[in-house]
Amino acid sequence: MRPAPQQRYRTVESHDRAVVQMAPMEFGSSADASASAGPRYIKPGTNLRTDARMHMASSNGRSSNGSQGDSKLELFGFDSLVNILGLKRIVGMGGVWQSLVLVAFCGSCTFLTTISLSAIATNGAMKGGGPYYLIGRALGPEVGVSIGLCFFLGNAVAGAMYVLGAVETFLDAVPSAEFFQESVTVVTNTFVNGTAAGNATTISTPNLHDLQVYGIIVTILLCFIVFGGVKIINKVAPAFLIPVLFSILCIYIGVFIAPRPNASKWITGLSITTLKDNWSSDYQRTNNAGVPDPNGALLGLYFPAVTGIMAGSNRSASLKDTQRSIPIGTLHATISTTMMYLLSVFLFGALSTREGLLTDRLLCAAVAWPSPAVVYAGIILSTLGAALQSLTGAPRLLAAIANDDILPVLNYFKAYEGSEPHVATLFTSFICISCVIIGNLDVITPTITMFFLLCYAVIMFMISWTFTVVSLALASLIYYYVSLKGKAGDWGDGFKSAYFQLALRSLRSMGANQVHPKNWYPIPLIFCRPWGKLPEDVPCHPKLADFANCMKKKGRGMSIFVSIIDGDYHESAEDAKTACRQLSAYIDYRRCEGVAEIIVAPSTSIGFRSIVQTMGLGNLKPNIVVMRYPEIWRRENLTQIPSTFVSIINDCITANKAVVIVKGLDEWPNEYQRQYGTIDLYWIVRDGGLMLLLSQLLLTKESFESCKIQVFCIAEEDTEAEELKADVKKFLYDLRMQADVIVVTVKSWEADPDRSGGSKKDDPEVYRSSQSRIRTYISELKEAAERERRPLMEGGKQVVVDEQKVEKFLYTMLKLNATILRHSRMAVVVLVSLPPPPLNHLAYCYMEYMDLLVENIPRILIVRGYRRDVVTLFT
Repeated sequence: MRPAPQQRYRTVESHDRAVVQMAPMEFGSSADASASAGPRYIKPGTNLRTDARMHMASSNGRSSNGSQGDSKLELFGFDSLVNILGLKRIVGMGGVWQSLVLVAFCGSCTFLTTISLSAIATNGAMKGGGPYYLIGRALGPEVGVSIGLCFFLGNAVAGAMYVLGAVETFLDAVPSAEFFQESVTVVTNTFVNGTAAGNATTISTPNLHDLQVYGIIVTILLCFIVFGGVKIINKVAPAFLIPVLFSILCIYIGVFIAPRPNASKWITGLSITTLKDNWSSDYQRTNNAGVPDPNGALLGLYFPAVTGIMAGSNRSASLKDTQRSIPIGTLHATISTTMMYLLSVFLFGALSTREGLLTDRLLCAAVAWPSPAVVYAGIILSTLGAALQSLTGAPRLLAAIANDDILPVLNYFKAYEGSEPHVATLFTSFICISCVIIGNLDVITPTITMFFLLCYAVIMFMISWTFTVVSLALASLIYYYVSLKGKAGDWGDGFKSAYFQLALRSLRSMGANQVHPKNWYPIPLIFCRPWGKLPEDVPCHPKLADFANCMKKKGRGMSIFVSIIDGDYHESAEDAKTACRQLSAYIDYRRCEGVAEIIVAPSTSIGFRSIVQTMGLGNLKPNIVVMRYPEIWRRENLTQIPSTFVSIINDCITANKAVVIVKGLDEWPNEYQRQYGTIDLYWIVRDGGLMLLLSQLLLTKESFESCKIQVFCIAEEDTEAEELKADVKKFLYDLRMQADVIVVTVKSWEADPDRSGGSKKDDPEVYRSSQSRIRTYISELKEAAERERRPLMEGGKQVVVDEQKVEKFLYTMLKLNATILRHSRMAVVVLVSLPPPPLNHLAYCYMEYMDLLVENIPRILIVRGYRRDVVTLFT
């Protein structure tokens, strides 16, 4: 970058003893007015003690090479005096019109934030905690605590920075007050007849130990004021505020009467010509000392000046009427300061040349009426007031977080309503004094600035990506810790509302049309407690919950866990609510992604019929009914089970719901029991590919990942076997499914006269027992119907029993069972098609069929698919 005419800059080296501002290289010129106000230097061997807000002048977060004297002026972004002093350099670099745009942009950002803050503050009763309370109630306790703790840390460390700035300014104004004096050399380069000449002047500079001693004393005094409570603070506050306002007034008076005698040659007074010269930009990217800096960033330099809008909300616990005070006070403060900054841009642009705006750090002090001492006093009191504000707001913020009882580790900082947060104040004072003792805040202050800017999101990325990532990472760690260890807040949050709106929008976009197989996902409805003996405190069979997870890829997806309570709804409503809470807790305990529903109905059949018709919304209705096989129906003599079981299957068929019945549920492996062997599929009828899909989902689980799939196809004749095998292999290849294909032949069997009269001698005992029980049951029903002189009835409907068809169906189940035992006796899991209940067959007969089908098979899934595909060949 080109320096201004007749001015030279010297490159700053890391080994330099001192870095100073170079005076104009004009022979014989007197030192400028700002030079008389104090030296510009960096202490040898130490870093700048500048505020994080001025570190943001560097777009990559590195601290700039400037003077300590400058840090006194442009250090603190929470008070109007210091912000006005910092505007002059922004005008010097960006010009008047770009500075106006910058001020308007930053003001608009905080104005929108103020509107949101006011909307939340007026939406209900507001307690202490300021931004934490507002953010926590709007976005939830995790976000509130993570941002609130970062905001507390920023306020606590900012108090130390304000104190150091006040001490630096005081020691510059009164060098005789130093205990540990130290000398540095100020070098001024000039040109005499084209030859460079250097003049060296030895001056005294505040020592680090001076800053520590005075800083600790000032911090302790401020802490005593804070310990005195709100009443003492309110009495002391005017002593800080009035001189600051008076200093601003003196600066404006000096601007309008400039130039005064002995004024700097850069001060032209208010002039249209000067305003035109400064209207456009002339970026020289200088740092705080006037040395060219390629990393300058005006947004980072100015934006912290408009972040003081949280000052009022930080004291929300002390305000009489938060719903009125916060919106009115914050909006008036935002509008008035923005107007004042816009006016200052015009005045600075018309007051001084660009060279003076860029290099004279104490230009405002030189202009101020009646003397620069007014600005010094204003800076000291302004920074002390800002420090007092930080030490007042930070403990109340920490106490508010502790009072919400989200994190038990913060219980020590609780404060009862109406009392002062003394423990939190003591902890804040400890942090502040520790930072004052360190004295060098260059490393931590950029991140602290980002803690303040967490409330403004996007602006952080425009200032520094590096420190934005650091601060967001810390906030994310706190968020994660609160999620794990914190207690749930008893207030709602905006995320739940956003999730709800997103869910509604997604549901509407899905519509109610048929889902394409490519987008089909299993949504199982888990029938929790039918036909099994469980303890009263276990609302669902644990293996049934494990199986529900097996039906979802990597555990993702939604399951609906349902139980039915027999009884009257008005009498059992409270029992149903209690059962629903228990079931929900159990689902979470078993780490299942699902929801719990409890239905009260006169009977299980009626309750299930209501569920299958109404459960779910749109395409998010459950599409697979999962239940255990009623193995206990004959052992426990539960005569109502057959009719209920058949009714449920028929309802699923009518509603076009897939069905998966698990037999051998007690032996189902958990996630730590690795299985070795085969998963055998007996593909008898077209099911849309559901059995294939279930087998693939099983392979994704750790317990089944070592298994392989075998597909058994049933052919009626030997001539069809090879052709069927080739077709199935091609189909599986197109689906990219690895499986062995085996074709077995089961010839159709026709009942003959001999068999209708009795069983053959070579029939298995289990088959003959089933025949005997069926005949006995049918005979008893017929005798009862004859005695009552009525037709044979079941489920309120007349039935005509064809004993020949019953025996044929029973024998078919026997042959299928024998085939499974012959080929899959060592299989890990067997999947077989579910035969639908035949028309005019008694429910008791159907249960006998099913018992014969699953006989001696330890673990079997009986599956009924859809009338539509759930797998597709298309990618």
